[in-house]
Amino acid sequence: MNPLSLIGRLSPQQMQPMPLPERLDAAKAIPLSELEKLSAGQATSAQPGSFDSFLGRFVNEVNDRQVNAASTAREMMAGGDVSLHQAMLAMEEASVSFQLMVQVRNKLLESYQEIMRMQL
Repeated sequence: MNPLSLIGRLSPQQMQPMPLPERLDAAKAIPLSELEKLSAGQATSAQPGSFDSFLGRFVNEVNDRQVNAASTAREMMAGGDVSLHQAMLAMEEASVSFQLMVQVRNKLLESYQEIMRMQL
């Protein structure tokens, strides 16, 4: 399964920024079997320099930022060695990277739709 196919399933309402607890709930809603396939490397068979590979790495980087923001916030709330500034910075970085990913997805879908409208 392609990690980008998970993005295509999201509706525009799901693309809006949401508070961290809601993000965690949304992440829990992804079926475990899909996550296991992704972590096992069965998701892609793309060549290292391909566009598909680039997008896959991009999605993984966004996911890493989301996970980092969640763990930083959790550690700060538990009284760990993380300041409010560091937690907010991690959450904003994750939010901006997610918004960028959504915009890239939207542009890709627009491009695909435009190609499909072309007459032969």
